Formats: sequence, structure tokens, C-alpha cells
Amino acid sequence: MLVRTSGLPSADSLSEAGIPFSTLDALYEKSRNYDTLTRHIVEEVKRRARGRKVAYCVDGSPFEDAAARILLEEGAEGVEGVSKAAHFAAKAGVYGGYCARSAFEPLTYLSLPLIVYDVTADTIGDVKLALAERFGDEAPACYIDERGAVKLPLYEADRQGVCGYATAIVLYDVPLLEKKKFCFEDFVAIMRLLRAPDGCPWDSVQTHESIRNAAIEEAYELVDAIDRKDPERIREEAGDVLMQSVFHSLMEEERGEFTVTDMVTALCEKLITRHTHVFGKDRAADAEGALSVWERNKMTEKHQATYSDAVNDVPACFPALLRAQKIAKRMEKGGWDKATFENFERKFREEYQELREAVNAKDEAAIAEELGDVLFCTVELGRAAGADCELALLDTVRKMAERYNRYEAMVRADGKDVNALTEEEKAEYYRRAKYAS
Repeated sequence: MLVRTSGLPSADSLSEAGIPFSTLDALYEKSRNYDTLTRHIVEEVKRRARGRKVAYCVDGSPFEDAAARILLEEGAEGVEGVSKAAHFAAKAGVYGGYCARSAFEPLTYLSLPLIVYDVTADTIGDVKLALAERFGDEAPACYIDERGAVKLPLYEADRQGVCGYATAIVLYDVPLLEKKKFCFEDFVAIMRLLRAPDGCPWDSVQTHESIRNAAIEEAYELVDAIDRKDPERIREEAGDVLMQSVFHSLMEEERGEFTVTDMVTALCEKLITRHTHVFGKDRAADAEGALSVWERNKMTEKHQATYSDAVNDVPACFPALLRAQKIAKRMEKGGWDKATFENFERKFREEYQELREAVNAKDEAAIAEELGDVLFCTVELGRAAGADCELALLDTVRKMAERYNRYEAMVRADGKDVNALTEEEKAEYYRRAKYAS
């Protein structure tokens, strides 16, 4: 008879019944973590079972013990016991469905009500922090040990003094409007309520077309927050971008086309199938190699048999500079001109001369065409130099706006009119504005 540890109630039960047993306590000292301990227990049980029958005793259901689960999967016989999770649920007054995890297992994919058992002195701190991050410090909880059960806010769970293998933390379900922390499922539930006939009159009547521009606006506001290096704004604007994605998905869900789960599933599948250097057999030594694998997998996934297919797949609604960069990059992959600075510097000069000729001829159609050629060559020059033309122009526009603000402030501070300056005065104020810190 083997018992996982002498610290479990099962050891006391065997002692009271006069049944001889040995413990695996020594394995705890030689194991670096829970996974290592589990492996050592499985190896030790198998070693002792060579040529004879061995019973490995655990508290609760054998399916709640990682080592016992492995042994059962490998063909060992098991006798079901009373689930520890069910025992703790009854103690806390939780009935019906609940989520249960061992404190030694990763605390992921959690939902309420939640029961975390196997809480020891070594794990309770990490358990409390993990649960607080997910559900909030003040989440209503129940601390259960050999003395009984006490209800308390989660942040007090590691202040109870007694903690052993008979200890559990139970978190109760909380009504939506009383939650301090929310998850993706809560967010989708709120959006569904807003879209319901008795929900928000504005949200419920929106269509793809009516909020189409909002997706663009929110994306730009997120970019602005990133440029400002403002974490609070980034958090807010990233949420707004997410809301637009879910908003459009819910509209399709209502039409019976696909669900929010379908949308998330497609996204996860895409991340897996395009990152074959992470989840498959491809290899990528650096970011450039990873991007090459991504692009190849993307073409396969989108059934793009030719590079023209990839070029034509660039959305027409992209900002002009961004679209030009994307198309130029895909054309280059398909054998078009390689973006070297020397090549496009020469090309730029040629196109600029053609633009001058069109301007001199006052040919409006030719001016527009040649200006487009000059701008496209500028994009190619930027790509060759390793710059992002869209961001570079945005940075320059912001810089020039700030410079003008300083320029006008200086002029007005001297009691002058910005539209009544001499060329010499303009040059001097411009110089001062440019180099002002």
C-alpha cells in the first residue's frame, strides 16, 4: 500500500484501520516542481509494482491526482472515490455545475463557481495572486480547511494560518453587474444584451455599413495612443478595436452566418497554420525568416496560386501610402523591381522630371499621373531605406504641426500678424520654431 504523503487524511484513515502502508514523502524533497514530482511518483509506483500488486492511495477521486491519471491511462485499475472537489463544493454551499482545479495545475480556462483544492503553504500565495488577477482581490470566496469553512474576500485567503492538503479555496459566482473583473465571455454577453430588442436602442439598430467607419477610427485612435506611449489610452483603444470586431461578428451571428466562437476559432486556426515554424516542422532563425514562413503559408491558405493574386488581395480601402507599400512588397516577391536605393533614386529623378514637364505644359491629367509616379517612387525609396512611409509621413505631419504651433505663438507673442510678415521675418521665426526645444 502506497500513500502519496503522510499529510493526507487517507494516511490517517489507514493508520486508524491498522493497515500497513508506506509514503512517498521523500519524493517531495527531490522534486523541483509539481510536474517533476508527478513523474517521480509514477516511476516509483511502477518500480514497486514489478512482480507484485501495489495499491496507490490518493484522497478523493483518482482522476483528481495527476500521477493516478497517468497510471490509469496506462492501464492500471482504479477504484473511484468521493471527489475532493464535490466535498469542498458541499462545504462551501455550491451546488450544480462548477469548475475545479488542483492548486498544482495551471490555473487557466477558469470560470465561476470555482474550486481550487490541494492548496498548501507552498502554493497558496501563487493561487491567491492568480485568482485575484483573473477575478479581483475582493472576489467573494470561501476558505476551507480541517477547522471548517469561512467566507471571506479573496485577498484574505492566505492570512488564515492553517494550510495543508485538506485546504481549498472556493470562489462564488457573481452577477454580471456586480463583477469587478470581466472576461471575454462577459464582454460578449454584454454586447448581446445591448443588441437585444429590449437592449440599447442605438446598438440594436446598427448595421455593418452604419458602423463601418468606426473600425477605421478606432484603429487610428489606437495607433495614436501607441504613438503617445500612453498605456492607459492603449488599454482603452485596444478595447474599442476589440468591440468593433465583436460587434460585426454578432451581426453575422444574428443572421445565422457564423458565431463569435467561429470568429475566434478561425483566428486561432490561422495563427497555428501560419506559424508552422512554431507549431509545425518549418524553421525560422530570425524575424525575417518567420515573416517569410508566414507569407508562404498565407498564400497557401488564401489559395493564391500567383503573386498577382496576392497583389490583388491588398484591401483597396487602405491609406494610399500603406497600400502602395504592401503592393510594392508583394510585387517584389513576384520578381518585380527590387527596392534598392540606387535603382529608385534614379527612377525618382526620371519621374520628377516628367512631373515638371507636365506642370510646365499645364496638363492636369498628366500632372496627376506623374505625381502618382513620383509618390510611388518615394514609397520604394522608403522601403529600400528600411523605413515605413506611412509612419514616416505621419511623424512629419505631427512634427510640422507642432513646429507651426511654436511659430505662431512666437509671432503672436511679439504682437505681430502671421499674415503680415516680411520674408526675412518669416525665415527668422521659422528658424527659431525649428530649433526650439
